[in-house]
Amino acid sequence: MILDVMLPELSGFEVITQTDGIPVIFLTARSGLQDKLKGLRLGGDDYISKPFEMQELTARVEAVLRRYKGANRQFRFDDVRVDFISRRVYRGDAEIQLKPKEFDLLETLITNRNIALSREKLISLVWGFDYSGDTRTVDVHIQQLRKKLGIEERIKTVYKTGYRLEI
Repeated sequence: MILDVMLPELSGFEVITQTDGIPVIFLTARSGLQDKLKGLRLGGDDYISKPFEMQELTARVEAVLRRYKGANRQFRFDDVRVDFISRRVYRGDAEIQLKPKEFDLLETLITNRNIALSREKLISLVWGFDYSGDTRTVDVHIQQLRKKLGIEERIKTVYKTGYRLEI
């Protein structure tokens, strides 16, 4: 989450106390040392003062995501457990065999949970920019994930957009 300290209703310092483990980068005009320290002590992963360069923001987001992904080697929801290091997925006590792209797609959906992603975005994130196949391959892989993991209600089809993993 990229969060400003100066918000209309609550301050960013108040919002961060409600984020529950989501990585947060403060991006704000408040550049005083006390504000920076407060933001970091409240759980902010980074603090960037305005004005800023977009390349710096991108690099800092990538760094936070690398740290966050490394710290979260497993993810659980319902009776599904995903081990990112071993690339294994379990439903209850049973291991579910996923094809490599199915696992990559599941990892992408988890990383971007509660966010609607277009088929084109999923293609670029999972298959790569140089993929020349049909976007319907996303639909087939989504169908397989739903079936194998029993998460039909978790992976939502977003009309005229794509898909969203709701957790």
